[in-house]
Amino acid sequence: MADPGTRAAASEPRSPWLRNGFVLAAAFLGFVTVVGGALVFTSDNSAKGEAPAAARPPTDRANSPSPHHPVGDGPCPELADEQQDVPTSAPRRVTWYLYDGVALPSSKKSGPAVTDKNVARCYAHSPVGALLAASQISVRYLAADDWRKVTRTQTVGPGRDFYISQRAKAEKKDPTEPNSGAHGQIAGFKFVTYNATTAVLQTVWRFSDGRMQAATTTMLWRDGDWRLEYPADPAKPVPLDSLAGYVEWGGV
Repeated sequence: MADPGTRAAASEPRSPWLRNGFVLAAAFLGFVTVVGGALVFTSDNSAKGEAPAAARPPTDRANSPSPHHPVGDGPCPELADEQQDVPTSAPRRVTWYLYDGVALPSSKKSGPAVTDKNVARCYAHSPVGALLAASQISVRYLAADDWRKVTRTQTVGPGRDFYISQRAKAEKKDPTEPNSGAHGQIAGFKFVTYNATTAVLQTVWRFSDGRMQAATTTMLWRDGDWRLEYPADPAKPVPLDSLAGYVEWGGV
C-alpha cells in the first residue's frame, strides 16, 4: 500500500456529534446520532507524507497545524496540485492531524490552505483536493464549535437549512454532553465519478469494534473552492466486510 503520510494519535475529548458508533461523514448527511438521547435526525423533506512517521501528539482544534494563511472570506491562494487523474493509491505527502479525536488529512499541495479552529477551506481544483475537502468538511460541520459557520459556508443543497434548524433545536433542548463513545476513523476511499465541477466519492469509516461503512459524498466546485452537497434525502451508509475495491487510506 502507498504510504498515507504522517499519522495522528488518538485524543480526547470527542464531540457528541461524532459518537455512537459512526462519524457522520459527508455522505451520512442528515443522520445525526447523539449518545444517551438516541436522537436521530433524518432529512426527508419533512424533516461531521512520505515514509511512515512516529505518531504525533494530540492536537486540539484551536491549535491545529496548517499552512499560515489568515481565515476569512477572501480569495484562496494558488495551490500546486494540478493533477487531474483520479487517485488509485493513497495520496502522498499527506499529514494527518487530530480534530476532536478524528484524524483528518492535510496537504501543502492540495489543501486546506486556510484553516482556523472551525473552518478549513481552500482546496486544490483536483481529485485529491476534493477528497481532502470531503474528509475535512464532513467532520467539521458536526464537530466544530461554530458548526453553523462551517455548514453555511462550506455546504450547499436543499438539506442544509433543515439540518441547521433541527440541530439548533436539539442543542437548545438538551445541551448536556453525552457519555463518551466510539467514533469512526477514515479507512479508505474510491471515486465514483469526477469532472471539473463535481466529484462523487465513497469514504470508508472504520469503528472501534471493527465495523466499517462506506458513505457516498458529492463535492461541488463553487466560487473557487470545493463545497459539500447536502441533499434533501441523503443515502444511508453501506456496511462493508472488507476494503476490497477501495484504496486503503487513513491516519490512525
